[in-house]
Amino acid sequence: MPSLPSPETVLITGASSGIGRATALELAGRGARLVLVARGAEALEETADQARAAGAAEVLVRPADVTDEDAIRAAVDDAVARFGRLDAVVHAAQVMAYGTIEEVPREVFETVVETAVHGTAVVARVVLPLFREQGEGHLLVVNSLLGQVTTPLMGSYVAAKWGQLGLIRVLQQETRDAPGVTVSAIQPGGVDTPIYVQAASWTGSTGRPPPPVYSPQRLGRRIVSLLDRPRRQVQAGIFNPLITAAFRLAPGLYDVLVGPLLQRLAIADDDVPPTEGNVFASRPQGNRTEGGWRSI
Repeated sequence: MPSLPSPETVLITGASSGIGRATALELAGRGARLVLVARGAEALEETADQARAAGAAEVLVRPADVTDEDAIRAAVDDAVARFGRLDAVVHAAQVMAYGTIEEVPREVFETVVETAVHGTAVVARVVLPLFREQGEGHLLVVNSLLGQVTTPLMGSYVAAKWGQLGLIRVLQQETRDAPGVTVSAIQPGGVDTPIYVQAASWTGSTGRPPPPVYSPQRLGRRIVSLLDRPRRQVQAGIFNPLITAAFRLAPGLYDVLVGPLLQRLAIADDDVPPTEGNVFASRPQGNRTEGGWRSI
């Protein structure tokens, strides 16, 4: 697929916070037409205001849960009615939970997985037929390093991201008959977003991004670059290949080290009671671009 036309029309899920919001603002800076999707209308309007100030040609706000197929279809239909086409979709919506498999309640576990796996299937089911009709289009899914490795205390998120990556690979196979249609994945490591403090937790602490921590703006730029020059699967973290290699080539040593390293580097030193975080509903007060961690 060639570089996107100008102004391109891009729908972004998870646009109320973190990587989704940063990507929206990066695209706005080059005059894109944006369709912003997330559960919380209030935070979406904040993103829309920032995008307009950054130079977006036009912004359409459509609050929706990515697991609600009717709502996602309505958002896509509105985008096409307003702009005539949809060039790309950046699917960044996700929730997270910390705790052992024994500790995390079933409903929380299933919602984390459903957001990633069923949400991605919903988005694909809605947008791929449109891309086929147009003869081109790009579905870019924000996956994770944890789509390729595992870690204790994040079983629901690991299951979600492994399942999501498997689904992405299937979608790549199923769109081989449509040369103009692209499905790709970007797999960040630690990113300075609010997802960690917004997450559900049964560990007694909130999470934090593991180092090296990248800024959401850096991820936004990487995503826009991938929209311009598509690749099937991209790692976004300098140590991601090393960690993945250790997981595959030295699983015994990896398993010995990963738990203590997670506790030291990816669990905050605070004291919080068990919380469902934003798993079941948007928490507008926590939605912003950065999470407040030192980033590069």
